[in-house]
Amino acid sequence: MRESRREGSRLESYTTIEGVARATIVEKKSEFIAAASFADSEEAALRFLDSVRAEHRTANHNVYAYLLRRDSRTRYSDDGEPQKTAGLPVLEVLRHSGLTDLIVVVTRYFGGTLLGTGGLVRAYTGAAQAALEQAHRVTIRPCVDLEIRLEYSLYEQASRLAAAAGAKVRDTLFTDKVTLALTMLDGTQQQLLRSLSELCRGRLDAQQSDPYYAPF
Repeated sequence: MRESRREGSRLESYTTIEGVARATIVEKKSEFIAAASFADSEEAALRFLDSVRAEHRTANHNVYAYLLRRDSRTRYSDDGEPQKTAGLPVLEVLRHSGLTDLIVVVTRYFGGTLLGTGGLVRAYTGAAQAALEQAHRVTIRPCVDLEIRLEYSLYEQASRLAAAAGAKVRDTLFTDKVTLALTMLDGTQQQLLRSLSELCRGRLDAQQSDPYYAPF
């Protein structure tokens, strides 16, 4: 879930899900099994779809929809259900969820009773919503990594400045000097670097990564 900034682009926070979430509803003896997964590309979405199809080889339908942040890419399939009664309702759930970079697959095992157009829409909508209710939501934000090298005598003061700036310490290396490996939100690092430069009397030894996406 880490992505560097592309040339000329600006990173913005977004919300997605972590891992896989599942939910099952039953409508007139038909079983609707919904599986929601993080997917940040069409390849990832289709791999998950293939895994669900393999798991439910004997199911009557494996309906799906996915919504990708990049290029606002969407796709859905009714997989043999009447047109616009299955895949499109699942996609509408995704569009109204406030989430992106995810796929939902709803597997149906037919129970012997026809549900009609309205019944199918309600069942696929309800199954997709139930899966998203079980999902763990995460906010992905633009971050940067910093590596700060300084004298041992400045370590405690630098650590306090980093904590006050909201930086997370990834690692601390003690050699001839102390190296602080920090992660913080992009756009907040400038003030910390100024404060550290003052602490080091203008001789700050610091390296900064390009901005990238990560949970923070």
